Amino acid sequence: MHGKGLFTKKDIPAGAVLGVCEVKKTEEMGDYSLWVSDDEIYEVLCHLKYINHSKQANVVYYDNMSVVTIADIKKDEELLHDYGEEWS
Repeated sequence: MHGKGLFTKKDIPAGAVLGVCEVKKTEEMGDYSLWVSDDEIYEVLCHLKYINHSKQANVVYYDNMSVVTIADIKKDEELLHDYGEEWS
């Protein structure tokens, strides 16, 4: 936990594209890494790096590095992504 999060300023409907992650390929996991596969790790360089983990995710990352809402999100709610079973 980094003590930061990303919160909405307005209601956002499910299916909205929030943006595309600005990333740099890396070889090591860091605080703001996105692990795509065993040989693909990216450091997220933009504000989307502040999306925190939750099993009740409301956004998803796609292979093209876009971030899309998977639920309606109300104003002032935190954006949350399920990092998966490997995350501790």
